[in-house]
Amino acid sequence: MKTGRVTQKKSIRKSPSAARRAATAGTRIEKDSMGEMRVPSTAYYGAQTARAIENFPISGLRFPPSFIRMLGLVKWAASQANGELGAIDPPVSKAIGEAAKEVAANKLDAHFPVDIFQTGSGTSTNMNANEVIANRAAEISRKKKYQTRKIHPNDHVNHGQSSNDVIPTTIHLAAIDSIVHRLLPGLRHLHRALAEKSQAFSSVIKIGRTHLQDATPIGLGQEFSGYAQQIRLSISRVEHVIPVLGELAIGGTAVGTGLNTHSDFARRVIARLVSETGFPLTEARNHFEAQGAQDALVEASGAMKTVAVSVTKIANDIRWLGSGPRCGLGEIRLPETQPGSSIMPGKVNPVICESVLQVAAQVIGNDLSVTIGGQASIFELNMMMPVMGHNLLQSIELLGTSAENLASRCIEGIEADEERCQALIEQSLAMCTSLAPEIGYDAAAALAKEAYRTGKTVREVGMARKVLPKERLDHLLDPAKMTKPRGKAKGGNGHPSTRRRA
Repeated sequence: MKTGRVTQKKSIRKSPSAARRAATAGTRIEKDSMGEMRVPSTAYYGAQTARAIENFPISGLRFPPSFIRMLGLVKWAASQANGELGAIDPPVSKAIGEAAKEVAANKLDAHFPVDIFQTGSGTSTNMNANEVIANRAAEISRKKKYQTRKIHPNDHVNHGQSSNDVIPTTIHLAAIDSIVHRLLPGLRHLHRALAEKSQAFSSVIKIGRTHLQDATPIGLGQEFSGYAQQIRLSISRVEHVIPVLGELAIGGTAVGTGLNTHSDFARRVIARLVSETGFPLTEARNHFEAQGAQDALVEASGAMKTVAVSVTKIANDIRWLGSGPRCGLGEIRLPETQPGSSIMPGKVNPVICESVLQVAAQVIGNDLSVTIGGQASIFELNMMMPVMGHNLLQSIELLGTSAENLASRCIEGIEADEERCQALIEQSLAMCTSLAPEIGYDAAAALAKEAYRTGKTVREVGMARKVLPKERLDHLLDPAKMTKPRGKAKGGNGHPSTRRRA
């Protein structure tokens, strides 16, 4: 179905429905307050959408299906509220409601061609919806013999509304929908996978690292428990923004005063939205804040950025821990998912982690645009809502799918190389840390330096220099004991300066 510029011969038809029934793809003439526009005869949209297509041939980026779905739901709820309040005739309300439900079911997505980079209020997209729903409602009305006059995109579909309250309301709803059905399930799966690996690796001891240098031993399970906790906190941060986004601007109309809408309109619309979605939705406590600023979107995007930073740390650590297979750290083995090189046979790369890192970079970049967009809130309206909405929804979607993919295609298949972990522990110079309370910091440092210079282990140098009895030395150099809190060593003789030094 063609929805763009058409070059076929002129085809003026008396009604949009007749044009749509035509077998040939031509054009029809539609009118708005600025005059006539040619529109593809198969398109449900009208003149204002056609103008937007001509005015904004910018990127090819469109609002995602989640946004279109919620936009249809808002128009459905509005049509039902207007019908109940007597603002539009019941047959008109019924026809608009049925058409809007088709939009909400994503059946008419092909008729939403407007670019993201458009008017800052999103008016072009709101009018796109109004025109599509009006024309489709007219078809439904004729087919089902509803007794209606012409259904107008502004007078009927947009009654009691403005782009200035519809677009932020829709963005909020789409963000909640994507969070609930995409992001949170993905994060919960990732949390479970990491927590299960933490338990599975509870007996594996490895060397810790700070500044990319050897540090004291740590349990591999302990390391993974940190990753699991990061994701648990990510879930909490994301859940926190749901009620923030649940405050809806609908009912504020142009500048927040509610001009041209019934005083009970917003309450009725939101009640229907709650019934349909189950989301915790409320009318904005202050419509002038809800429309004059978009701080809720900035806050939500900030939460997505924090999640992106968390998964960056996890994905980076995992690919470092799995580096090798022979010349890297190699403490864990990652699932092999695909050949890694077009020139080096047998090479396998940590591609799932690399995918996550790219997603995180995109989300962090999206957040900067959302932040700058939030600064474009001047007087009674924000003027960068389309790009703010697009970027936030993309971030939510990307984080949800990448979290799910990281869990299922990487984390769940990780295995520990216990032999490698043990070998690296014994080679670590940081093993001397557990000796410091007994022999003193300076003496322990001297052991580490000698071990480094001679290529021996701390244990071998300590035994050769007889810094402590062998049994005591082995006790202190037990890696498992170093993974738990330990106070003053038993059998000590006071301050290190009074004890034997090497």
